[in-house]
Amino acid sequence: MELDLQRYSVRTDLAVESRELASGPDGSPIPGVLEEVQQENGIKITRLDVQNEAASQKIGRVKGNYVTLEVPDLRNGDTGLQENVASVFAREFERFIKRIGIGKDASILIVGLGNWNVTPDSLGPLVVENVMVTRHYFELMPERVAPGYRQISAVAPGVLGITGIESSEIVHGIVERTRPDAIVAIDALASRSLERVNTTIQIADIGIHPGSGIGNKRKGLTQEILGVPCIAIGVPTVCYASTIVNTAIELMKDHFGKEAPETGRIMGMLNEIPENERLALVKEVLEPLGHDLIVTPKEIDEFIEDIANIVASGLNAALHEAVDPGNTGAYTH
Repeated sequence: MELDLQRYSVRTDLAVESRELASGPDGSPIPGVLEEVQQENGIKITRLDVQNEAASQKIGRVKGNYVTLEVPDLRNGDTGLQENVASVFAREFERFIKRIGIGKDASILIVGLGNWNVTPDSLGPLVVENVMVTRHYFELMPERVAPGYRQISAVAPGVLGITGIESSEIVHGIVERTRPDAIVAIDALASRSLERVNTTIQIADIGIHPGSGIGNKRKGLTQEILGVPCIAIGVPTVCYASTIVNTAIELMKDHFGKEAPETGRIMGMLNEIPENERLALVKEVLEPLGHDLIVTPKEIDEFIEDIANIVASGLNAALHEAVDPGNTGAYTH
Protein backbone atom coordinates (compact mmCIF):
# COMPACT_ATOMS: atom_id res chain seq x y z
CA MET A 1 0.00 0.00 0.00
CA GLU A 2 1.44 3.37 -1.03
CA LEU A 3 1.38 6.06 1.66
CA ASP A 4 -0.28 9.36 0.72
CA LEU A 5 2.25 11.92 1.93
CA GLN A 6 0.15 14.97 1.04
CA ARG A 7 -1.66 15.01 4.38
CA TYR A 8 1.71 14.73 6.12
CA SER A 9 3.37 17.60 4.25
CA VAL A 10 5.36 20.11 6.29
CA ARG A 11 3.07 22.87 7.53
CA THR A 12 4.53 26.29 6.89
CA ASP A 13 3.17 29.70 5.99
CA LEU A 14 6.55 31.07 4.88
CA ALA A 15 7.33 31.31 1.17
CA VAL A 16 11.09 30.97 1.80
CA GLU A 17 10.50 27.61 3.49
CA SER A 18 8.22 26.40 0.71
CA ARG A 19 10.91 27.34 -1.79
CA GLU A 20 13.55 25.50 0.27
CA LEU A 21 11.42 22.36 0.40
CA ALA A 22 10.78 22.48 -3.34
CA SER A 23 14.45 23.11 -4.17
CA GLY A 24 15.69 20.13 -2.20
CA PRO A 25 19.08 19.74 -0.47
CA ASP A 26 21.02 21.17 -3.43
CA GLY A 27 19.04 24.43 -3.43
CA SER A 28 18.62 24.32 -7.22
CA PRO A 29 16.70 27.21 -8.88
CA ILE A 30 13.00 26.71 -9.60
CA PRO A 31 11.74 27.87 -13.01
CA GLY A 32 9.29 30.72 -12.60
CA VAL A 33 10.54 31.72 -9.15
CA LEU A 34 12.79 34.78 -9.06
CA GLU A 35 14.81 35.13 -5.87
CA GLU A 36 16.92 38.00 -4.57
CA VAL A 37 18.78 37.72 -1.26
CA GLN A 38 20.43 40.59 0.60
CA GLN A 39 22.26 40.76 3.95
CA GLU A 40 22.13 44.00 5.93
CA ASN A 41 23.41 44.43 9.50
CA GLY A 42 22.27 41.03 10.73
CA ILE A 43 19.04 41.08 8.69
CA LYS A 44 18.56 38.65 5.81
CA ILE A 45 16.15 40.04 3.22
CA THR A 46 14.71 37.56 0.70
CA ARG A 47 12.51 38.77 -2.15
CA LEU A 48 10.60 36.06 -4.01
CA ASP A 49 8.49 36.53 -7.12
CA VAL A 50 6.34 33.50 -7.98
CA GLN A 51 5.63 34.31 -11.61
CA ASN A 52 3.35 31.60 -12.98
CA GLU A 53 1.01 28.77 -12.06
CA ALA A 54 3.62 26.07 -12.71
CA ALA A 55 5.96 27.67 -10.17
CA SER A 56 3.02 28.13 -7.80
CA GLN A 57 2.22 24.42 -7.98
CA LYS A 58 5.86 23.51 -7.54
CA ILE A 59 6.39 25.38 -4.29
CA GLY A 60 2.82 25.32 -3.00
CA ARG A 61 2.49 29.12 -2.76
CA VAL A 62 0.00 31.41 -4.49
CA LYS A 63 1.43 33.36 -7.42
CA GLY A 64 2.63 36.76 -6.21
CA ASN A 65 5.38 38.70 -4.47
CA TYR A 66 6.90 37.84 -1.10
CA VAL A 67 9.47 39.67 1.03
CA THR A 68 10.91 38.00 4.12
CA LEU A 69 13.09 39.55 6.84
CA GLU A 70 15.01 37.03 8.94
CA VAL A 71 16.71 38.34 12.09
CA PRO A 72 18.09 35.49 14.26
CA ASP A 73 19.33 37.90 16.96
CA LEU A 74 15.84 39.29 17.60
CA ARG A 75 15.56 36.75 20.41
CA ASN A 76 18.25 38.65 22.35
CA GLY A 77 15.96 41.61 23.08
CA ASP A 78 18.41 44.19 21.69
CA THR A 79 16.45 47.46 21.42
CA GLY A 80 18.94 48.93 18.96
CA LEU A 81 18.48 45.94 16.66
CA GLN A 82 14.70 46.19 17.03
CA GLU A 83 14.78 49.84 15.92
CA ASN A 84 16.97 48.87 12.95
CA VAL A 85 14.57 46.07 11.98
CA ALA A 86 11.63 48.51 12.18
CA SER A 87 13.45 50.92 9.84
CA VAL A 88 14.35 48.16 7.35
CA PHE A 89 10.81 46.80 7.51
CA ALA A 90 9.43 50.31 6.85
CA ARG A 91 11.69 50.69 3.81
CA GLU A 92 10.84 47.25 2.40
CA PHE A 93 7.10 47.72 2.99
CA GLU A 94 7.14 51.13 1.30
CA ARG A 95 8.94 49.65 -1.72
CA PHE A 96 6.51 46.75 -1.74
CA ILE A 97 3.34 48.84 -1.88
CA LYS A 98 4.85 51.11 -4.55
CA ARG A 99 5.69 48.07 -6.65
CA ILE A 100 2.11 46.80 -6.59
CA GLY A 101 0.70 50.22 -7.43
CA ILE A 102 -0.57 51.61 -4.10
CA GLY A 103 -0.03 55.39 -4.24
CA LYS A 104 0.96 57.88 -1.55
CA ASP A 105 -2.61 59.12 -1.09
CA ALA A 106 -4.29 55.70 -1.01
CA SER A 107 -6.40 55.08 2.09
CA ILE A 108 -5.52 51.94 4.02
CA LEU A 109 -7.51 49.67 6.35
CA ILE A 110 -5.26 47.76 8.76
CA VAL A 111 -6.79 44.49 9.97
CA GLY A 112 -5.29 42.81 13.04
CA LEU A 113 -6.30 39.16 12.86
CA GLY A 114 -6.06 36.84 15.82
CA ASN A 115 -7.23 36.24 19.36
CA TRP A 116 -6.06 38.84 21.88
CA ASN A 117 -6.66 36.29 24.69
CA VAL A 118 -4.08 33.83 23.29
CA THR A 119 -0.56 35.25 23.41
CA PRO A 120 0.99 33.68 20.28
CA ASP A 121 -2.15 34.63 18.31
CA SER A 122 -2.38 38.22 19.58
CA LEU A 123 0.04 39.83 17.10
CA GLY A 124 -2.67 41.40 14.94
CA PRO A 125 -4.65 43.07 17.77
CA LEU A 126 -1.40 44.34 19.37
CA VAL A 127 -0.29 45.95 16.09
CA VAL A 128 -3.70 47.63 15.73
CA GLU A 129 -3.26 49.12 19.22
CA ASN A 130 -0.02 50.78 18.14
CA VAL A 131 -0.59 51.99 14.57
CA MET A 132 -1.28 55.65 13.82
CA VAL A 133 -4.94 55.87 12.79
CA THR A 134 -6.01 59.10 11.05
CA ARG A 135 -9.23 58.49 9.11
CA HIS A 136 -11.38 60.21 11.74
CA TYR A 137 -9.29 63.38 11.40
CA PHE A 138 -9.76 63.38 7.63
CA GLU A 139 -13.51 62.85 8.13
CA LEU A 140 -14.12 65.35 10.96
CA MET A 141 -11.45 68.05 10.64
CA PRO A 142 -9.61 67.69 7.32
CA GLU A 143 -8.30 71.27 7.46
CA ARG A 144 -6.24 70.38 10.53
CA VAL A 145 -4.46 67.39 8.97
CA ALA A 146 -0.82 68.26 8.26
CA PRO A 147 0.82 67.26 4.95
CA GLY A 148 2.54 63.90 4.90
CA TYR A 149 -0.25 61.83 6.43
CA ARG A 150 -2.69 59.49 4.73
CA GLN A 151 -6.05 58.05 5.78
CA ILE A 152 -5.48 55.02 7.99
CA SER A 153 -8.20 53.07 9.78
CA ALA A 154 -7.72 49.91 11.83
CA VAL A 155 -9.79 47.08 13.28
CA ALA A 156 -9.21 43.87 15.23
CA PRO A 157 -12.26 41.77 14.27
CA GLY A 158 -11.58 38.96 16.74
CA VAL A 159 -11.88 35.27 15.92
CA LEU A 160 -14.78 33.06 14.92
CA GLY A 161 -14.86 31.32 18.30
CA ILE A 162 -15.45 34.63 20.11
CA THR A 163 -17.66 36.55 17.66
CA GLY A 164 -19.44 33.76 15.79
CA ILE A 165 -18.69 35.70 12.61
CA GLU A 166 -15.94 35.02 10.08
CA SER A 167 -13.26 37.71 10.09
CA SER A 168 -13.65 38.07 6.33
CA GLU A 169 -17.37 38.84 6.73
CA ILE A 170 -16.66 41.56 9.29
CA VAL A 171 -13.92 43.08 7.12
CA HIS A 172 -16.10 42.87 4.01
CA GLY A 173 -18.81 44.90 5.75
CA ILE A 174 -16.27 47.53 6.82
CA VAL A 175 -14.83 47.72 3.30
CA GLU A 176 -18.30 48.29 1.82
CA ARG A 177 -18.97 51.15 4.25
CA THR A 178 -15.57 52.90 4.41
CA ARG A 179 -14.20 52.17 0.91
CA PRO A 180 -10.46 51.89 1.61
CA ASP A 181 -8.12 51.69 -1.38
CA ALA A 182 -6.17 48.77 0.11
CA ILE A 183 -6.06 46.43 3.12
CA VAL A 184 -3.08 45.43 5.24
CA ALA A 185 -3.83 42.26 7.22
CA ILE A 186 -1.56 41.13 10.07
CA ASP A 187 -1.61 37.58 11.44
CA ALA A 188 0.49 35.04 13.32
CA LEU A 189 1.92 32.22 11.20
CA ALA A 190 3.39 28.73 11.58
CA SER A 191 6.94 27.81 10.58
CA ARG A 192 8.70 24.52 9.89
CA SER A 193 11.97 25.92 11.23
CA LEU A 194 12.55 26.48 14.95
CA GLU A 195 15.11 29.16 14.08
CA ARG A 196 12.50 31.25 12.24
CA VAL A 197 9.91 31.25 15.02
CA ASN A 198 9.88 34.71 16.66
CA THR A 199 12.61 36.01 14.34
CA THR A 200 10.96 36.44 10.91
CA ILE A 201 8.56 38.87 9.21
CA GLN A 202 6.90 38.09 5.88
CA ILE A 203 5.16 40.55 3.53
CA ALA A 204 3.01 39.19 0.68
CA ASP A 205 0.53 40.60 -1.82
CA ILE A 206 -1.62 37.47 -1.96
CA GLY A 207 -3.91 38.26 0.95
CA ILE A 208 -4.36 36.13 4.03
CA HIS A 209 -6.48 33.27 5.35
CA PRO A 210 -7.43 33.46 9.05
CA GLY A 211 -6.39 30.33 10.93
CA SER A 212 -4.15 29.08 8.10
CA GLY A 213 -1.20 28.87 10.51
CA ILE A 214 -2.87 26.03 12.39
CA GLY A 215 -4.26 24.25 9.35
CA ASN A 216 -7.73 25.84 9.15
CA LYS A 217 -9.24 26.28 5.69
CA ARG A 218 -11.67 29.19 5.84
CA LYS A 219 -12.76 32.18 3.80
CA GLY A 220 -9.84 34.57 3.50
CA LEU A 221 -9.05 38.21 2.98
CA THR A 222 -8.04 38.54 -0.67
CA GLN A 223 -8.53 40.99 -3.51
CA GLU A 224 -10.92 38.55 -5.20
CA ILE A 225 -13.17 38.49 -2.12
CA LEU A 226 -12.87 42.10 -0.91
CA GLY A 227 -12.43 43.93 -4.21
CA VAL A 228 -9.30 45.87 -3.15
CA PRO A 229 -5.61 44.90 -2.92
CA CYS A 230 -4.88 42.95 0.27
CA ILE A 231 -1.33 42.81 1.64
CA ALA A 232 -0.46 40.21 4.26
CA ILE A 233 2.08 40.72 7.04
CA GLY A 234 2.87 37.64 9.09
CA VAL A 235 5.22 36.55 11.85
CA PRO A 236 5.69 32.84 12.72
CA THR A 237 4.98 32.37 16.43
CA VAL A 238 4.26 28.62 16.49
CA CYS A 239 5.32 25.31 14.99
CA TYR A 240 4.02 21.76 15.27
CA ALA A 241 5.38 19.17 17.71
CA SER A 242 5.91 16.80 14.78
CA THR A 243 8.11 19.44 13.14
CA ILE A 244 10.19 19.74 16.32
CA VAL A 245 10.61 15.95 16.58
CA ASN A 246 11.56 15.70 12.91
CA THR A 247 14.06 18.56 13.28
CA ALA A 248 15.53 16.91 16.40
CA ILE A 249 16.06 13.67 14.46
CA GLU A 250 17.83 15.60 11.69
CA LEU A 251 20.06 17.38 14.23
CA MET A 252 20.90 14.06 15.91
CA LYS A 253 21.77 12.58 12.53
CA ASP A 254 24.11 15.49 11.75
CA HIS A 255 25.65 15.34 15.24
CA PHE A 256 26.35 11.60 15.13
CA GLY A 257 27.68 12.00 11.60
CA LYS A 258 30.38 14.33 12.97
CA GLU A 259 31.07 12.61 16.28
CA ALA A 260 30.55 8.90 15.64
CA PRO A 261 31.90 6.78 12.78
CA GLU A 262 28.86 4.50 12.62
CA THR A 263 25.88 6.85 12.36
CA GLY A 264 23.87 4.20 10.54
CA ARG A 265 24.00 1.78 13.45
CA ILE A 266 22.96 4.45 15.96
CA MET A 267 20.11 5.95 13.93
CA GLY A 268 19.03 2.76 12.18
CA MET A 269 16.49 3.17 9.39
CA LEU A 270 15.86 6.79 10.39
CA ASN A 271 19.24 7.63 8.87
CA GLU A 272 18.07 6.51 5.40
CA ILE A 273 14.45 7.72 5.30
CA PRO A 274 13.89 10.97 3.30
CA GLU A 275 12.70 13.94 5.34
CA ASN A 276 9.11 13.98 4.05
CA GLU A 277 8.66 10.27 4.78
CA ARG A 278 10.24 10.65 8.22
CA LEU A 279 7.83 13.50 8.98
CA ALA A 280 4.97 11.26 7.84
CA LEU A 281 6.14 8.60 10.28
CA VAL A 282 6.37 11.09 13.16
CA LYS A 283 2.88 12.44 12.46
CA GLU A 284 1.49 8.92 12.11
CA VAL A 285 2.73 8.21 15.63
CA LEU A 286 1.71 11.53 17.24
CA GLU A 287 -1.65 12.35 15.66
CA PRO A 288 -3.69 9.34 16.90
CA LEU A 289 -2.49 10.13 20.42
CA GLY A 290 -3.42 13.80 20.08
CA HIS A 291 0.22 14.75 20.67
CA ASP A 292 0.92 16.77 17.49
CA LEU A 293 0.64 19.92 19.56
CA ILE A 294 1.02 23.49 18.37
CA VAL A 295 4.07 24.78 20.24
CA THR A 296 5.32 28.29 21.01
CA PRO A 297 8.54 29.31 22.82
CA LYS A 298 8.33 30.18 26.52
CA GLU A 299 9.54 33.75 25.79
CA ILE A 300 6.46 34.49 23.66
CA ASP A 301 4.97 37.02 26.12
CA GLU A 302 7.92 39.39 25.80
CA PHE A 303 8.52 38.71 22.14
CA ILE A 304 4.97 39.32 20.94
CA GLU A 305 5.02 42.84 22.41
CA ASP A 306 8.40 43.57 20.82
CA ILE A 307 7.53 42.30 17.35
CA ALA A 308 4.14 44.04 17.42
CA ASN A 309 5.93 47.32 18.15
CA ILE A 310 8.41 46.64 15.33
CA VAL A 311 5.62 45.99 12.81
CA ALA A 312 3.48 48.94 14.00
CA SER A 313 6.46 51.30 14.00
CA GLY A 314 7.47 50.20 10.52
CA LEU A 315 3.93 50.65 9.22
CA ASN A 316 3.71 54.13 10.73
CA ALA A 317 6.91 55.17 8.96
CA ALA A 318 6.04 53.49 5.66
CA LEU A 319 2.46 54.77 5.39
CA HIS A 320 2.99 58.37 6.59
CA GLU A 321 5.66 60.47 4.87
CA ALA A 322 5.68 62.82 7.86
CA VAL A 323 6.91 60.04 10.18
CA ASP A 324 10.70 59.89 10.23
CA PRO A 325 11.90 56.36 9.28
CA GLY A 326 14.77 56.84 11.72
CA ASN A 327 12.35 57.48 14.56
CA THR A 328 9.79 54.70 14.23
CA GLY A 329 8.54 54.68 17.79
CA ALA A 330 5.09 53.12 18.10
CA TYR A 331 2.11 55.41 18.35
CA THR A 332 -0.31 55.09 21.24
CA HIS A 333 -3.92 56.23 20.98
